[in-house]
Amino acid sequence: MATIDTSSPAVTNDLMATMNPKKTTAAAGSVEEDTNKFLTLLVTQLQNQDPMNPLDNAQLTSQLAQLSTVTGVNKLNSTLETLKTSYQQAESMQAANIIGHGVLTAGKGITLSKSASLLGVDLATPADNVKVVIYDGAGKEVHAIDLGAQAAGTLPLGWNGETGEKGADGKPIVLADGSYTFEVVATRGGEKLKDATGLTFGSVASVSTGTAGVKLNVPGVGSINMADVKQIL
Repeated sequence: MATIDTSSPAVTNDLMATMNPKKTTAAAGSVEEDTNKFLTLLVTQLQNQDPMNPLDNAQLTSQLAQLSTVTGVNKLNSTLETLKTSYQQAESMQAANIIGHGVLTAGKGITLSKSASLLGVDLATPADNVKVVIYDGAGKEVHAIDLGAQAAGTLPLGWNGETGEKGADGKPIVLADGSYTFEVVATRGGEKLKDATGLTFGSVASVSTGTAGVKLNVPGVGSINMADVKQIL
């Protein structure tokens, strides 16, 4: 029958390591680390307390309650961080699905291409009358679109470059392709509304993620958040 030489230092060390595994170090900032610190301080306090004036039950209960509170807050923070990560991953997947799609976001720019363009109006509250005034590159008014009364919400619009006037040949005057700007003039009860916003159109080219969160890269508009998108077209 085979025998094991327990006198060997290597065997002895292996047996000791098996019977007394090393304690793992708690991660910095973790709930376990904070708990260990708290318990170390509490034990030290109990060991060094004045025998003539020991820590009473109320004080001990209070400190244990503090430990429970700190532990609960740290666990809540960890849960929130996990939820944040999951949300960012879901937002990234959602953002990737709209690459190549057109979006409306806050802005005052219009790109007229082949006598066609898209823009929009966002109303936080209803308006008795809404008008979109379009300007050329020199700031001159070239056209106005009267939308009348509108309910609160997002309203996409199209503009074909026409000024609303006719030339000598009797045909509508169509402006050249290029960049234009516009403003939204909305009123209710004769007073101008401050919660009426112009929406510019752009196509999502790519999506990027980083410390600032998920960003949609829209040529001609810039880098925007998902929350900045008022409508996907």
